[in-house]
This record gives sequence, structure tokens and C-alpha cells, in this order.
Amino acid sequence: MQLKQIEKTVYRSRLNKVIIAFIVSFAITALGFGQLLIAVFSSPGADNFWLNFFGVLLALITVFSVINHFKHHPYMREVLYVWQLKQQINVIYRKLKAVKSAAFEQKHVDALIILRFYYQACYQLYTLDDNTITLSSLQKEQNTLEDFIEQHALTTMSVESYQQQLLAQF
Repeated sequence: MQLKQIEKTVYRSRLNKVIIAFIVSFAITALGFGQLLIAVFSSPGADNFWLNFFGVLLALITVFSVINHFKHHPYMREVLYVWQLKQQINVIYRKLKAVKSAAFEQKHVDALIILRFYYQACYQLYTLDDNTITLSSLQKEQNTLEDFIEQHALTTMSVESYQQQLLAQF
């Protein structure tokens, strides 16, 4: 995955619209499916909990299917990118302890590339999501990494070299 520059205002605007569209369409389809199932399968005075439950389940499946179908639409570009970025950060986070160990103890080049990507991806994500609380601690860790790279003359690495397959070593 490569880091891309995206407009924060465009991303936030589109994300908010997608969330609102999801909530509204989910609520409407859940009510619609629930009422349809009750009309078809219920008898007067019966308990309709399970019919309503299946209506909600059908609505959830339907709305997620529609979102999945349209996720590559140009309107969803920023939202999909951030979603994929979050997934990539999560994959790295699960192996972060081993990656840090290899980077700082063994000067492992791939580990240093992964860490550089991870910190820049986190910085971008936190900035887009207005998560300013953790930016200072992230900046400290990123500075520590950059100082380590500079001290050991390992500056030939770039974030563009990152690929998820690099994590398989750790």
C-alpha cells in the first residue's frame, strides 16, 4: 500500500454523508423487512421478535452489500483509502513489538521501512480523524526512529518501499 495525499475536508464530508446514508437506509430497510416478514408470516397476537430480528439481519446484509458494490465508485475513493489504511495499520500493529525489536536491535532494513511507513500512516490517519491527543507521542516515536536511521547512516530507505509482504518475516 502506498500513502496518498487526500483532502481532509473532502474525506470528512464524504465520510459523514456515507455514515448518514448508511444509518438512514439501514433504518428504513430494517423497518421495511420487519414489517414485510410480519405481514407474510405472523398471525394476530403472535410474538414477532424473531421476525423483526430477521428483518434487521436482512437489512444489514442488504446495506452492506450495496456499500460493498459501490466501494470502488469515485465518490468513495477517500473513504475506501482511509478504511484500507486503518486495516494496514492494524496489521502492522499486531507485529509491532517484533518489528521494533528487529529495527532497533538488529538494524533490520525491512523493519525500519515498516516502522517508517507505520508512523507516517498513523500520522496521516490521526490528522484526518482529528485525533490530536496521540499526535505528540507519535511524533516522539517517529523522531526517535529518524534519529536512529540518521545515526546509523541508513537513509536509503523510503516509505514507498513498504509492502505488506515485508511483515511475513516477523
